[in-house]
Amino acid sequence: MTTAPPPPGSPTTRPPVSVLLSSVSSDSHTWNLVYLELLLTELGCHVHNLGPCVPDRLLLDACGTLEPDLVVLSSVNGHGALDGERVVGRLRAHRVSSGPRVVIGGMLGTQGGAGERERARRLTAAGFDAVFEGPDAVVRFREYLGLIRLIGSPRPAGAAGPAEAVDPAEAAEAAKAAGATRAAELAGTAAMAR
Repeated sequence: MTTAPPPPGSPTTRPPVSVLLSSVSSDSHTWNLVYLELLLTELGCHVHNLGPCVPDRLLLDACGTLEPDLVVLSSVNGHGALDGERVVGRLRAHRVSSGPRVVIGGMLGTQGGAGERERARRLTAAGFDAVFEGPDAVVRFREYLGLIRLIGSPRPAGAAGPAEAVDPAEAAEAAKAAGATRAAELAGTAAMAR
């Protein structure tokens, strides 16, 4: 019994998404980075973890050297929004014409859930493509990553400035639709092989 190869451009034929994972300069926590590295690896990404307390310059240099598809910043010390705004501004200024998608998540402020919406607005205005905070942050991040994997190139070459923020609800719908399409493709491939 033989099966046909996946269609060109399907998620299984694309190279893995390369992810640069980092904390912000003020955050010394590591458990969040270990968790995210394991999650991203499990989801098929190639991960380079810079670790905690990463100076802005090191993050900028690593982006230039590694040229990742996606930069994931994680902070759980409550100061991630402040550090994130600064570093994404530097990253976007340094790599204006094209660059990776950049997302941030964790516990980004000291006010808890009360300030999440305003922080997300400020952070996307500063240049983040998505912000993941709150009890459903990991679920929304997984959906976002699923969308990134489905669309192939995470950020079109030549895109000026920050990409439009991806609405998590739209990402979830696209991921569900793509999952149904992929399931139908696999079922069709299996039927053809019989």
